[in-house]
Amino acid sequence: MRGKRKIAPMSSREYQAIFGLAAIFAVRMLGFFLILPVLSLYATTLEGYRPALVGLAIGIYGLTQACLQIPFGMLSDRIGRKPVIVAGLLIFIAGSIIAALAEDFSGLVIGRAVQGAGAVASAIIALTADLTRPEKRTTGMAIIGMTIGASFVISMLLGSIISDLIGVPGIFWITAVLGAIGIVILLLIVPKPEQAPKPVSDLASQFVESLKNNSLLRLDAGIFILHGILMAMFVVIPFSLSEHAGLAQGEFWKVYVPVMLLSGVFMFPLILFADRKQKVKPVFLTAIGILILSQIVLSQMFTDLTGIAGGLLLFFIGFNVLEATLPSLVSKVAPVHSKGTAVGLYSTFQFLGAFVGALAGGIIYDLWGIGSVYIFIIGALICWLVIALGMSRQRYLGAVEVNQE
Repeated sequence: MRGKRKIAPMSSREYQAIFGLAAIFAVRMLGFFLILPVLSLYATTLEGYRPALVGLAIGIYGLTQACLQIPFGMLSDRIGRKPVIVAGLLIFIAGSIIAALAEDFSGLVIGRAVQGAGAVASAIIALTADLTRPEKRTTGMAIIGMTIGASFVISMLLGSIISDLIGVPGIFWITAVLGAIGIVILLLIVPKPEQAPKPVSDLASQFVESLKNNSLLRLDAGIFILHGILMAMFVVIPFSLSEHAGLAQGEFWKVYVPVMLLSGVFMFPLILFADRKQKVKPVFLTAIGILILSQIVLSQMFTDLTGIAGGLLLFFIGFNVLEATLPSLVSKVAPVHSKGTAVGLYSTFQFLGAFVGALAGGIIYDLWGIGSVYIFIIGALICWLVIALGMSRQRYLGAVEVNQE
């Protein structure tokens, strides 16, 4: 057995870079997610609202993100990471202000689209790679991934409370301020790369290679479906809570807070079991099964507060496990020479899924009602389960990994 080379611990400069960039990621994702628990209801108060288009307001940011993710990354190769990230955050701030000032539904949609057009995720990931050693890069990506998850949890906990205090336009003003904070963090805390980024000459071949990798495509399909069903569900969850369960918007936190806290408690044992017992694939498939069960509960009990809370708890147990597992699996499956391209493609599928899911959820809700959205989600999850059955077995989520074909 070969001896392992001792790896120097992460330097203070690497810590500074990783946590600074993670903070920028966090403030951006808070801007997208804080309005998620209440946006459907808010949209109904605006002139020009149509039920079929409520999903457009929720998910349009995903479309602009998906379309501009790779171009922003390529531009950062040519003019530098920081200028591109600053420009993207300024676009994000402009979109937040447009949405805050919107007096009709179309203004809200335009604001959300402009928010998403500040598609700097790929540039941030590339800057993380520039500022960290290859052997510490996975740790850096994991920390950034955790901050994204934390942003989502915080948004679920606080979104309805903040909305009750200052309204949805107030949330958009907060997101504009968060974007400005992100610029300050980038300029004052994140170190400057010692060398200018070098454009990747074989980007097209790496992109094609990623598209031909069946293992990566299964994971890309997974994140597409996971964020698609999340957005489809949040088209109708606010209506379930307000119109059927009788909760005022300011009381949504009474459901979201215990659900998010309890889901975290149940998630960690599953993650630890997957890693320590070398049961990544069984836990992965079990998490998809939990999601299916959650939608069965919601489809049958969406008029009952207890049923809604129970369905949401099951959903977020499965969702949190998969959200934590998928990026790790991508980093393990992707070839070393094209990890960046694989991560960029994965992010594109994630944002595109958010758009497609939200749009489909709104249309289905308008045509057939709340219960039909949950049935649609069940169908999407069954498709994912079939796709995931063909996964190679990953024995570990951590640094040590063995593939079993």
